[in-house]
Amino acid sequence: MNGLKKILGILWIAVALVVGYFGTTVLGIPKITSGKQEDLVFGIIILFVLMPIISGGMAIFGYYSLIGEYSDDKI
Repeated sequence: MNGLKKILGILWIAVALVVGYFGTTVLGIPKITSGKQEDLVFGIIILFVLMPIISGGMAIFGYYSLIGEYSDDKI
């Protein structure tokens, strides 16, 4: 089971990278460069608030899973 947790840790890190790329290239930058004020505000919120929380949280979760913080033998 601990081996599966380590493999899923790598998966979570990969998902964090994909979500960070998608959020930046599809949601963040096009909204900032659109020229509309409501898109600018949404793009800033996506890039500087939500993307660090979402992708950083998934990457940290994957890192902890990879190093064995969630292993069964810890008490």
